[in-house]
Amino acid sequence: MGLSVASGALALGLMSTNVSAQQSSATIAGESALPPVVVNSPKLRRAAPAATRRVRAAPAAAARAPQSKPVQNFVENPRGPIVGYVANRSMVGTKTNTAINQTPQSVSVIGAEQIRDQQPGKLDEVLRYTPGILGGYFGTDTRADWFLIRGFQANPDSFFLDGLQLFSTSYATWKIPPANIERIEVLRGPSAVLYGGSSPAGLVNVVSKMPPAEPIRYIETGVNNYGNRYVSFDVGGPIATAPGNGQVLYRVVGQAKAGDTQTDYVKDDSYFIAPSLTWKPDADTSFTVLASATKTETNSSNFLPYVGSVVDAPYGRIRTSLFTGEPSNDKWTREQEMIGYQFERNVSDSVTFRQNARYAHLDNTVSGLYGFGYATTAAAGDLMRGNFYAHNVADQANLDNQLEYRFNTGVLSHTALFGLDLKHYSLDDIQGFAMANSLNLVNPVYTPTAQFSGTPYQDATFTQKQLGTYLQDQIRLGRLTLVLSGRNDWVKTDNDNHIGASLSRDDSKFSGRAGLIYNFDNGLAPYVSYATSFNPIVGTNFVLNQLYLPETGKQTEVGVKFQPNGFDGHFGVALFDLKRQNVLTTDPNNALQSIQTGEVTSRGLELEAVANLMPGFKVTGSFTTYNIFVSKNLDSSLIGTVPTNTPRQLASAWGDYTFQSGPLAGFGFGGGVRYVGMSFADTANTLTVPAYVLGDAAIHYQWQNWRLALNVTNISDEVYVGTCQTVTACFYGDRRRAVASLGYKW
Repeated sequence: MGLSVASGALALGLMSTNVSAQQSSATIAGESALPPVVVNSPKLRRAAPAATRRVRAAPAAAARAPQSKPVQNFVENPRGPIVGYVANRSMVGTKTNTAINQTPQSVSVIGAEQIRDQQPGKLDEVLRYTPGILGGYFGTDTRADWFLIRGFQANPDSFFLDGLQLFSTSYATWKIPPANIERIEVLRGPSAVLYGGSSPAGLVNVVSKMPPAEPIRYIETGVNNYGNRYVSFDVGGPIATAPGNGQVLYRVVGQAKAGDTQTDYVKDDSYFIAPSLTWKPDADTSFTVLASATKTETNSSNFLPYVGSVVDAPYGRIRTSLFTGEPSNDKWTREQEMIGYQFERNVSDSVTFRQNARYAHLDNTVSGLYGFGYATTAAAGDLMRGNFYAHNVADQANLDNQLEYRFNTGVLSHTALFGLDLKHYSLDDIQGFAMANSLNLVNPVYTPTAQFSGTPYQDATFTQKQLGTYLQDQIRLGRLTLVLSGRNDWVKTDNDNHIGASLSRDDSKFSGRAGLIYNFDNGLAPYVSYATSFNPIVGTNFVLNQLYLPETGKQTEVGVKFQPNGFDGHFGVALFDLKRQNVLTTDPNNALQSIQTGEVTSRGLELEAVANLMPGFKVTGSFTTYNIFVSKNLDSSLIGTVPTNTPRQLASAWGDYTFQSGPLAGFGFGGGVRYVGMSFADTANTLTVPAYVLGDAAIHYQWQNWRLALNVTNISDEVYVGTCQTVTACFYGDRRRAVASLGYKW
């Protein structure tokens, strides 16, 4: 099934290589095709390279169709919007404005138009159609965003916002709503050489919506079949200034949502606002301040036994709507605030300085009863539960300084990057646990239970300080590009334990990367790369009573990128061999704790196709298969086994079409299919979680300034288990969810 989906998507693109370079309308979030923010440098100023794409205006539509402005001479800004589904440039792989087809590493970009078309409920749902990445692997979960990259959990240390890390550990997790996302960049493979501590599998970088040069005024409301409703708005544009004071732009994005979910007693309420302001005193200088505040109120996910969710128990299957906690006790609240800035200055024709900074604060409280398997036998149906409590307060400060220097040495052209970044992270972590009363899964009777108030098993303040210096040179000789990168990190980690012995450790490590890519005249670009990584971990190994060892990793990747001439789209093939040492995994003897195994290897193949086939017709498809296994471990019986909750095959395809003229002008529809392969529920690989196939669909209609849409996820209402972390922790996936939305711009 997975191979046929991916092959169909790639074949569709290859059959269309003779299509002229026509673009879909750049309608984003219901707005008419708004031109991007473009700053024109003086004629003699040598700016960073950019690709210009001339876009033909769509045919004249019927009077009732949306009146969009044609996008002429579109210059893609790697921090700005893209046309349709196809991005050509990104900064995520090099921290410079580089064509994706000239980056010797796997890069995927998801734009705001694709996000709007698919109407995801949260960030990890945006990633479902991207190669090499599995979003939402814990099933239906409103607490946080979860994603695997190349088979490894990456959301704790590889979640970035505007190029700066949002590190998560314990229960202190960050969350960014899709309403404020301009694009999402997925970099697969080690990225520590530029970004410091992060997963060797890659990273996900969210690019925020930035203040626009043209006015935006948009409001949208919607509701789903569970009664969860929302209202969001997006307003911004230029602010009048006195002559000589430069250009000032602003933007405010906000959303409020509240209501139920597919699980009884679990709500999904959140409030979000994100103001931003840009000042451009001249053509060579830009300063943007970005801030946001978010509050989330929800409940914890069910932790279900394997027997009764994946396979039948004597009483049958557990209802997907059953809540296994206690309504009187359960809560999950998160308050997070951020403020930061982006500064860029073209110092000369060949030198550009950039400085990005952000301070983020998070306060999270968790209380509830969690399942720990059956109290006696599966036939009795009594779920053993524990009363768990956690209070986390996290603060993170990031500062990244970059100096880009463009120069030539004979026939070689160079784009050199010198960087110095600093990170300070602190976490106040309190956790407590006590056994509680059981719950019968067939005839549940809830009993008011007080929040845990006993002696915590953890009460500590973790602090991590990291200083990194990096150097990169992109060397071009004609169509050949060599990328050389090196970095050294110095890290100090402290555990100020309030109920036990305090611990401390210092680490220093060098990371490197070398990549080579050649761009043929016909758009074919083979490449090869090798990279190492270093990732210090926050937390304590209670089994050994020591701070976690830093993770290290290394990867070799070869691939081919293909961007046919005269075709608005691109294709990618990547083969990789990735090794990750000191991997953090759940302790099989204690689901609340983690331990570090020796080494896990992931070797695989990724295919990607994305294209704007014609005005209004956009497609994307992917296929991933890899062999992931424990390659070193003190327990020899685990060598060769596959880690739990890790599917090894993924495939997806999505397309969306909008009529551009005639009686149906403004009407459109879309659909997609997702395949997730089989995984295991236990470390011995004796219990399997079946593969599943899901379909998504959308219809939409735009008339003048209005946009009406209906999006359906899991249209056939499949009942499935997303993954199992352990034999007592399995998670149902999303049932059918239909979202009706109405947007208006003025």
